[in-house]
Amino acid sequence: MTLSVDLNELTPDQRYKLLTAVVLPRPVAWVTTLGASGVVNAAPYSFFNLFSKDPALVILGLEHRSDGSPKDTTANIASSGEFVVNIATPDLTAAMVASAASFASDVSEPEALGLPLAPSTHLTVPRLADVPVAIECRLLDTLTYSPERNIVVGQAVGLAAREGLIDSETWRVHWGGDYPVARLFADRYARLDEIAPQSIPPVPKKDIATP
Repeated sequence: MTLSVDLNELTPDQRYKLLTAVVLPRPVAWVTTLGASGVVNAAPYSFFNLFSKDPALVILGLEHRSDGSPKDTTANIASSGEFVVNIATPDLTAAMVASAASFASDVSEPEALGLPLAPSTHLTVPRLADVPVAIECRLLDTLTYSPERNIVVGQAVGLAAREGLIDSETWRVHWGGDYPVARLFADRYARLDEIAPQSIPPVPKKDIATP
């Protein structure tokens, strides 16, 4: 028997719990931003994905604090118009999760956690040096539908990758089995191990009756 759920009848917390447990796995954006005082912020977000290729758009869902005030990532993006999406692999999961703690605004998560930084090519905001790939983004738009969060739309303007990850002639990415970490639900994360190619088949041709 099918369970039918009216999502409008649930509390926001119940909707979050349910939807994040069925929409998975989700990619994680480990976002670095730069505050007005020069403090580098780093925080992970799993309400994230690519949206299009022309222009190349990146979407972030940035939750506010419980009192409705914007978190450091949201405030920094609004102020500077820049952010970097760092893509973490499983060996960096512990550090990524640690950066989600409620550090004070004047504390740099990378500095507190000993995460080395590297300069971006197209932005003032630095990237995390140990991630295999980082996407440099400029703010295009911010959408607000509730006091709970902002939806940030950014244009990807640059990409930095670890040596050997990308073939610059074919533009193929060679992960070598060490794929990015995926978010599941609650405190669960996943390693992508079983990867099976599935090509889209041609549309079957219908038999044409001959007279």
